Amino acid sequence: MPKAKSSSPDPDSLAKLRHSCAHVMAQAVQEIFPGTKITIGPAIENGFYYDFDSEHHFTVEDLAKIEKRMRQIAEGNHEFKGAEVTKEESQKYWKARKEPYKLEILEGLEPPITHYTHDTFTDLCRGGHCENTREIRHFKLLSVAGAYWRGDEKNPMLQRIYGTAFHSKEELEEYLHQLEEAKKRDHRKLGTELDLFSIQEEAGPGLIFWHPKGGLVRRMIEDWLRDQLAKRGYDFVFTPHVMRLDLWETSGHTNFYAQNMFSPIEIEKVKYQLKPMNCPGHILIYKNRLRSYRDLPLRFAELGTVYRYERSGVVHGLLRVRGFTQDDAHIFCRPDQIEDEVAGCVDFAKETLKTFGFEKFEIELSTWDPAHPENYTGKPEQWEKAESALVNTLNKMGIPYRRMQGEAAFYGPKIDIKLVDAIRRSWQLSTVQFDFNLPTRFELEYVGEDGRRHQPLMVHRALLGSVERFFGILIEHYAGAFPLWLAPVQVRIMSLTSEQEGYAQDIRKKLSAAGFRADLDVRSEKVGFKVREATLEKIPYMVVVGAKEAAAGTVSLRSRSGQSTNDLSLQEVVQRLKSEVPASPLLSPPLPSSPAGRRRAGGGQAAGGQDPRSEVGDSKL
Repeated sequence: MPKAKSSSPDPDSLAKLRHSCAHVMAQAVQEIFPGTKITIGPAIENGFYYDFDSEHHFTVEDLAKIEKRMRQIAEGNHEFKGAEVTKEESQKYWKARKEPYKLEILEGLEPPITHYTHDTFTDLCRGGHCENTREIRHFKLLSVAGAYWRGDEKNPMLQRIYGTAFHSKEELEEYLHQLEEAKKRDHRKLGTELDLFSIQEEAGPGLIFWHPKGGLVRRMIEDWLRDQLAKRGYDFVFTPHVMRLDLWETSGHTNFYAQNMFSPIEIEKVKYQLKPMNCPGHILIYKNRLRSYRDLPLRFAELGTVYRYERSGVVHGLLRVRGFTQDDAHIFCRPDQIEDEVAGCVDFAKETLKTFGFEKFEIELSTWDPAHPENYTGKPEQWEKAESALVNTLNKMGIPYRRMQGEAAFYGPKIDIKLVDAIRRSWQLSTVQFDFNLPTRFELEYVGEDGRRHQPLMVHRALLGSVERFFGILIEHYAGAFPLWLAPVQVRIMSLTSEQEGYAQDIRKKLSAAGFRADLDVRSEKVGFKVREATLEKIPYMVVVGAKEAAAGTVSLRSRSGQSTNDLSLQEVVQRLKSEVPASPLLSPPLPSSPAGRRRAGGGQAAGGQDPRSEVGDSKL
């Protein structure tokens, strides 16, 4: 979803506007659909929502009716009035109105308890509203989704209506334009159309099947990454997908991360765990022998597949899955090396994202919340030292950042690098995490220059986050039109008639020998039809050859944007293509030969089921 922006100088005013809009929506829904029960309606990052329990099944058509009534209410210029009430008064009020969800919420509240009223509608609410409904002018209801009450699948399924609101018409129109653009770029839709990946019902939700084209792009991403890792002094390791449960108890994952782990597997009366992370495996490799201070830093890298439990209602294409591959690395170092290692990780992350076409970044420093030490491990002084190391590194590098209190991992603070894509959405990808916890839990040591045993520090580092999620973001960033170096098929050679098939075959061989992925379309179809198909498949270039070109030893070159150049020699075509490939990524090996008359790059539907678009629950994607 695009990140909503407001020009208002008051950072809280947009949240107040949206929360007020949620109240007005709830009033409209109850008026149009009598008997509907209300629950909660908060402002969220990109708008607001309200959850309803109604016998009526809300449709997209209903949204227009609700919007119309909301505008009528807003024009009434009703003041939002707050009133403090006793718990008993509130209980009596909601019992009289037969609102069971409000009564349940009320049970967990302590005084002061407030009701907010506008027009004929009252809600149990802490406040944060506009002065009156007339301020609610620029809003739009967006969608309907299912949501379990309080996010628990054991509770009733409710209907959630999403909307957004802004202070100006221009801001609303810009946001709605971004939403439309996001729909066009939906990686699930493009993944099917371009035959990149699928999600198979027979296998289960959240599990990705990479098709040949998607697999080729993945291989190029991973090959580039492996090349860079080697240059930066990382050692490649491989660890098992399943390990004893005891290991995860030692690491603390069973205490702090159990809700994200699959149930253990029992083998010969011993419990094993599908790994949700790679770090304990890397620790065991470190611990396999005693290390010297001269060995450090040690940088272990692994493209390791991990498994995390996600409810089927919240899995979302490539962006939220149950099995995925992390481009994971763990650095074991001395205290005097920590800031340099963190700086190296941040630099590596920025270079990686820029290589794949992302130029804008947002940096966040996630710290612990001292008010809730039960959510973390370690002592306060350890947290202070760890956070200071990250702050010092960012300051030395001259990188501005935003502090996010309470967002740290349970074992240490972290730097999160968010990229901004082509339609200005921000995505969390790269992370650099300081860890003083696991070296203590696993009693890691190295022999220092003084001959004594010391405990190393540890850095967790991921650049892409997960290969699956990164690929999904990459698809949406480029709207499926990958740059030349990443495109699964870079050039399609088309013949006007069967008489040019031999010439087309020869061109393909020469392009392949030059390192380009080229395929053939020598079917007896009109060239306009072939061009349209190749354009829909987002192939960067098309080479068209007819009798004239075959006789002259030339070609016509057409780009997917529609630009054409005639009478080019093949050498000129090769030079033009090479000029578009950046210096760092390597050209991948060519596609294998395909039989004459068959296209290598196929369109059509991806095999198997698609990821369902319905969303259940309120988890962020």
